[in-house]
Amino acid sequence: MMRYKSLSHASQFNLHPHSSLKLSISGKFLRLLTNASIERCALILTAIILLSIVLVSLTLHTATADERGETEHAFQVWLHGDFKRTAMQQGISDQTLTEAFSGIKLNWSIPDLRPSSAPAVTNKWQQSEFRAPARYFDQASIRTLIRIARTKLLKHGETIASIEARFGVPGGILLAIWGRESAFGAAKIPHDALRALATQAFIGRRREFFAHELLAALAMLQSGDVSRVELRSSWAGALGQPQFLPSKYLAYAIDGDGDGTRDIWNSVPDTLASIANFLNENGWQSGQDWGFESVIPPSLACSLEGPDQGRLIGDWIALGVKRVSSRVFPDAEKTRPGFLLMPAGRYGPAFIAKPNFYVLKSYNESDLYALFIGHLNDRIRANQPFASAWDNVADFKRTDIHLLQLYLENQGYDVGGADGLIGHKTRRSVGDYQSSIGVKQTCFPDLRLIESIL
Repeated sequence: MMRYKSLSHASQFNLHPHSSLKLSISGKFLRLLTNASIERCALILTAIILLSIVLVSLTLHTATADERGETEHAFQVWLHGDFKRTAMQQGISDQTLTEAFSGIKLNWSIPDLRPSSAPAVTNKWQQSEFRAPARYFDQASIRTLIRIARTKLLKHGETIASIEARFGVPGGILLAIWGRESAFGAAKIPHDALRALATQAFIGRRREFFAHELLAALAMLQSGDVSRVELRSSWAGALGQPQFLPSKYLAYAIDGDGDGTRDIWNSVPDTLASIANFLNENGWQSGQDWGFESVIPPSLACSLEGPDQGRLIGDWIALGVKRVSSRVFPDAEKTRPGFLLMPAGRYGPAFIAKPNFYVLKSYNESDLYALFIGHLNDRIRANQPFASAWDNVADFKRTDIHLLQLYLENQGYDVGGADGLIGHKTRRSVGDYQSSIGVKQTCFPDLRLIESIL
């Protein structure tokens, strides 16, 4: 079998042509490379490359004045050249572009940037959506959100009832999203949206995506939906209290208070009505719940999880699934579809999710986010906490999960893409792999499993 033996302890990779930063291969990595098969070498080298990419991102914020100056110049050439021509072809006027980009410069404080010649940066791989699930459901934070949500319900009860009647989305869901996204409008929205989007479109990780969003923001400005000074966002270009990207604003924002504007920065009715419209347009089923916390018997494979493996709730019951705390599934639900949801595998609460759960995921493509919204709704409505506890599973870096996914893909499993995220396809692939090697099926990675592939 071929081995890699030509690397010395002094071997180094240059990370970027404009950087003196280098990465030395440690003795441990060298021993792994020396004794590994070709497949494992590929995985190990991938880890080294990913680490180098993260280190490259750190150099952006310490770039020399000359390097920044060169990048800034290239940005101005692009913005007033190629991008301006594209925008005008899309119907954006010269007057709008002049107003939008007068004096604009790159925002170097934004994370996740990279120079034009560098590979994609992955320094977002520690966001809370991808850490141990237990930490996502911090009880102190949840209690605070419940308390504030109930005061907002008293203050805006008539508005919320009207929106709920119009769109069929429960007020608790609206309050949960509002609280999660912007602390009920109290969170600061610090960035000039056009500057943030233009920066992302030029030196961000997803340039084409953000160029599209920049065009949408210009369309907002041109239509008079918002003034230039009011166009504020997060560093990722999410706007206002619902944190809509510009394209989502154009598609889903509505006037909830009847003043003729769609003001998701200052108007509570506009904010809540826009959230409700988003969910309604993405398939929210009025009068239906998002899901039920359930007890999954050990005899039922956790690898049955996922929106593509649904069955009637009555069929889940026949397989031994029960609701927690001696509750029962409503009779009407037994002939409706349900989907096994186990965000921490066997290390946390399990659920039979309903189609509305996946509508919540259209707002933010994270199982934990959608579960948080559904759970907060339950707590606001009836203070109904989880019946089962979350185990303190280890936090993982996305690079760890990425390596595991590459290995599983090499073994023929569909992990949903080697993106470093522990989604349902990765969880069930882990479960199927565990079964194949004769260990207990947990459907969630652990350090022992990850270390076993290296």
